[in-house]
Amino acid sequence: MAIQTVGILSPGDMGQAIGSVLSQNGLRTIAALENRSQRTRQLAAVANIQDVGSLTQLVIESDVVLSVLVPAAAAEVAQQVAQVISNVGKQILYVDANAIAPQKVKSIAQIIESSGATFVDAAIIGPPPRIPGRTRIYASGKHATEFQHLSNYGLDIRVISDEIGQASGLKMSYAALTKGLTAISTELLIAAHRLGLDEQLWQEVSHSQPALASILLRAIPSMTPKAHRWVGEMEEIAETFKEVGLTERIFYGAADIYRLVKDTSLGKETPEESDRERQLKEIINILADETATN
Repeated sequence: MAIQTVGILSPGDMGQAIGSVLSQNGLRTIAALENRSQRTRQLAAVANIQDVGSLTQLVIESDVVLSVLVPAAAAEVAQQVAQVISNVGKQILYVDANAIAPQKVKSIAQIIESSGATFVDAAIIGPPPRIPGRTRIYASGKHATEFQHLSNYGLDIRVISDEIGQASGLKMSYAALTKGLTAISTELLIAAHRLGLDEQLWQEVSHSQPALASILLRAIPSMTPKAHRWVGEMEEIAETFKEVGLTERIFYGAADIYRLVKDTSLGKETPEESDRERQLKEIINILADETATN
């Protein structure tokens, strides 16, 4: 299949960056920005993602539709797209790159395939791909090699299986480590602050766990404006682990931490507004104070 146009659902922080990479490397990228926020419109404009207005027009003009949404929206939007595909009779490749459980992505695949379209399960690991070499997109499903053609346009796409759910399972396992660790670390640092032991704890962590200290100095400051998205991701991880016979409670607890963070002044900032020079100690102080009253 010749790919000339990629529809992005939707051009938020990650979707915008992916669209920008594809656009810079010669592909036409489009989005349906009808009733979308001014921030989303601005992000799309910066990335040279063309606004085609409606979802119907996006499906008509796209060869590939790439879904990059908050986890809670993945199934509903897939249902909407499937209805449009059925209505217009367009052959299209639908790529679900959302942070969702394998069992959910399988159900979404059925929805999309029932409309006559083809489906790929994808998982984004790493930050928005603004710097080459830092972001990988893993793909699985019988049509994953078709999606891999976008590697010719600046993305790092790696096919790992022809089975739907494998890419999402990898994402859930990896995010359980990285974002799960960030949630645990955020909670314990707030606890140490409230116990009056934050200085002593950080001295010990810096001395005995320098690699961990270095990770936390990067991970927690960059987490706060994304916490609202990570609530759903932790819940998807919980359901993934429950499905394979493990406890889901650890990651529902992690979701609770991100839920606390998202309601603070730091959590309400957009990534563009977040102060990248803000120190970890200041962040923990703010979180400790503001979550105490929530």
